Amino acid sequence: MATTADAEPLPEVAAGLSEAKAGDLVERTAASIRSWIITGTAKPGDRLSEKTVAETLEVSRNTLREAFRVLTHENLLVRRPHAGVMVAVPSLASILDIYRVRRMIEGQSLRDALPGHPATNIMREAVESAERARDEKDWRAAGTANMEFHRGIVALSDSEHLDRLYATISAELRLAFGLLANPEYLHAPYVSRNARILEMTLAGESAAAAAELDDYLVQSERTVAAAYGRRTPNPPA
Repeated sequence: MATTADAEPLPEVAAGLSEAKAGDLVERTAASIRSWIITGTAKPGDRLSEKTVAETLEVSRNTLREAFRVLTHENLLVRRPHAGVMVAVPSLASILDIYRVRRMIEGQSLRDALPGHPATNIMREAVESAERARDEKDWRAAGTANMEFHRGIVALSDSEHLDRLYATISAELRLAFGLLANPEYLHAPYVSRNARILEMTLAGESAAAAAELDDYLVQSERTVAAAYGRRTPNPPA
């Protein structure tokens, strides 16, 4: 006698499951490319060969094109006529907007933070990684550790929505960092400042940590905006 275990899924249910799996693969593909940007592997203006990227990630070109569309919508990639898909070069307006959003999200996360929150482990490990990178003069690694530190700050909020939003912001931020010719100038001063913010957070000094971060972000914003101005004397509107 047939049982429910023997029954095949209804066509519309099977189609829905297939679409869900395809959607998951597209998101994983997009996440991989996003991580290349966050770690500085893919830099502003880099061309992404469809053939090479598809082979590297072991996905079909159709899946890759869908992932490209997702990342284009996130302002991380652009499609140029006769040039294909390229990593976006951020505009000055987008850089200023990124910092505006960061102040809102990260500042509130620190103000509401609990000293023993598990996300402080992410922050601590990021500080340790940044200190090692600084000692080794590996400024790309220091930049990646910095991204991880701020991911930890956002994780203090216990919000999956903010975590997802910050993944995109981190990638856009790394593109902005990529405009600086001297990464040491950008990252070196903030290794110790990250450590100080961590100490304040662990000590329960949430208001002081948020104030330190606000000053920190103002200085960082000025540094990146100045680098943009030097790189693009007449930036597009």
